[in-house]
Amino acid sequence: MKPGKIHPVVIYPFRQPNDYADLEALYQLVGRPDAEKDTYARPITVMDRKTYYAMERDKAFLDFREKTVARHSNILDAWCVDTCQMWYSGLGPAFEKGGADDVYWLIPGDFNYGTPVGHEVLGRLHDLPEIILELDQDLCIGEIATDHNNSKQLIDTYATFALLYNWFPAEAQEIRQFTERPRSEFFAVRHSFLAEVLRHRWYAYEQTVVMLLQAVFGKKRISRFLVGNISDLPEGRESLASAMQQVERTERVLKALWRERHQPNSGWIEEYRVLESQSEQVRRTALTILGNRLG
Repeated sequence: MKPGKIHPVVIYPFRQPNDYADLEALYQLVGRPDAEKDTYARPITVMDRKTYYAMERDKAFLDFREKTVARHSNILDAWCVDTCQMWYSGLGPAFEKGGADDVYWLIPGDFNYGTPVGHEVLGRLHDLPEIILELDQDLCIGEIATDHNNSKQLIDTYATFALLYNWFPAEAQEIRQFTERPRSEFFAVRHSFLAEVLRHRWYAYEQTVVMLLQAVFGKKRISRFLVGNISDLPEGRESLASAMQQVERTERVLKALWRERHQPNSGWIEEYRVLESQSEQVRRTALTILGNRLG
């Protein structure tokens, strides 16, 4: 039986970096499918139109777009609210071209791939989608290595998981067995599970958390892949304002998803009010901790 194909979907950085070294390194990886057409479909690069119009008079950008991005991938130009909508814009068309045995591989473009560690990560990043094929998994989450003081670690520990335990306690416990990075931008997903995910409401924020919950709801097979110690943070840490925004939007998404699943039940509003009150306390505590650590 012929194995399924891997469909790479690259999310081009919203803000064009001054230095092209990271993107040059990434597109060396993305160019591999040209030589391995039996394994890979031609990649898709999703580029937000705001990015294009911010750079349309920059010759270096236009040359890079034409000679590197377009050479190694099909560019999908889209107007997007947020990064997760860029994912939706890319994964949807890839899915429509794919088949039942295929795998879809999301690759964020705004990490420091041009560093020595970044080159090392790129050398084995293809293992992430291959885990789906080789181990017959439905979803594989890539985990960035961080220390306990890393801002992403702090947000996930004190906010993401704390809020998950409030709104979906049983599912949160199961998710934590699989990953410490429930908001990861690195993942691969099997065709059949992506079909289910695309038919559900797609969120503009924190879609990885939603996918993990949907995977647990549906008893899907989840695995992890250790990406390595790379970063998308220019100063190595989030600003407090950015961290606060991430916490608040995670709470909004979890509230919306809980209501979506429980509104058919009688008496749901009373349970919701209790959980909402608890959630407010969790959010305030998380913001206090993050303020002390990141402020």
